Amino acid sequence: MTAIEKINMVSKQESEKNKILTLVGEYFSKYGNNEIAKNKTAPVSGKVINSEEIKNAVDACLDGWFTAGKYNKKFENSMKKYLGTKYFLTCNSGSSANLLAISALCSPQLGEKRLKKGDEVITCAMGFPTTVNPIIQNGLVPVFIDARLDNYNIDDRKIEKAITNKTKAIVIAHTLGNPFALEKISKIAKKYKLYLVEDCCDALGAKYKMQKIGTFGDLATLSFYPAHHLTMGEGGGVFCNSSKLKRIVESLRDWGRDCWCDTGCDNTCKKRFGWKLGDLPFGYDHKYTYSNLGYNLKITDVQAAIGVAQFKKLDSFIKKRNENFFILKNHLLDLEKYFILPKETKYASPSWFGFPITIKNQKQINRNRLLEYLNENEIGTRLLFGGNIIKQPYIKHYKYKISGSLTNSDKIMNNSFWVGIYPGLNKNHMNYISKVIHQYVKKMIK
Repeated sequence: MTAIEKINMVSKQESEKNKILTLVGEYFSKYGNNEIAKNKTAPVSGKVINSEEIKNAVDACLDGWFTAGKYNKKFENSMKKYLGTKYFLTCNSGSSANLLAISALCSPQLGEKRLKKGDEVITCAMGFPTTVNPIIQNGLVPVFIDARLDNYNIDDRKIEKAITNKTKAIVIAHTLGNPFALEKISKIAKKYKLYLVEDCCDALGAKYKMQKIGTFGDLATLSFYPAHHLTMGEGGGVFCNSSKLKRIVESLRDWGRDCWCDTGCDNTCKKRFGWKLGDLPFGYDHKYTYSNLGYNLKITDVQAAIGVAQFKKLDSFIKKRNENFFILKNHLLDLEKYFILPKETKYASPSWFGFPITIKNQKQINRNRLLEYLNENEIGTRLLFGGNIIKQPYIKHYKYKISGSLTNSDKIMNNSFWVGIYPGLNKNHMNYISKVIHQYVKKMIK
């Protein structure tokens, strides 16, 4: 085949693909369902997509390259540029991202700086289990500290009192998109030479003193589950500025291998059969040499293709979430006698994930009855994740410590919930949520 014939063939192939993608776009525009969930007038969360996500996913399928490929590279590059970090690595979920981040700190490749079994890690008692679970999975001991009721984050005033000679790290989440006290906690981590891991799964785009969250700690994580700021259906990511930590995370994600070749590539190091590692014979294939106890936690290129389309909308998504948040808060200010309304952390610019509400007195307003009333009126609600984690059924089987009382975590477990503000909702939905909550309060408080 001549060069001209090859060019013509590629041109024809692209033309045929464009026809297919045009039809896909037309199909989705006509039949695609991106409406508010039919069983809720104001659902708590959901995906917001258009034909671009579907066309990208089909394009990736037509390439026949299903594991991480060109779209994944594009998405990773876009994210690290947006976050302002040197490195960003995708994985298959936010929970896996937390597992990779904490496991990386336990890698023998860090030498004496690695976390060892029995080391203590400070975390918040109130939150999502998979912020805590990788601590336990790596044989470390979580040390639980209470949350604050004003911003639902770890009570930064109680951290130093919990530090012992066994404390080696702080692992905490930015709750519902509201940053924790990063300046103070970063200083504590530096003072005591502790690793800091930021779980940013609910907080993509949030800032503290105009600096993006996730860039203060040694490692940070994201989730791309449908409820989050961007979605791939499933997916997550780890970001950092350390080349050493990046290599370890990449190794752990990719079976624990020592090789750093992209999927489908060979001999990036130019000496694939020239290594002597471990007790393997000299020249053992580098692609099958494992330097870490790893997993396969990669995403597919179909997921990444959806992420690329979603990324273009990120700023508008964040703007809409924050607009909805402030509309609803303004509507509920007259109910502060009955509810604790969310407050931004000082110096923070949140990227709100949801709108949390805490009932002050359950004798006046019972949470379960209020949630039932909201559900009857087609308003979706969620509790604040796992509440006080130490009350969860599974935790009693594992070793942990508590520093101080967990009074606020108990109160959040018993009295708090949150409603949706995701970009699929608008001011009419916020007005409706406010109206129904006011109706219930008026009904109860006579």
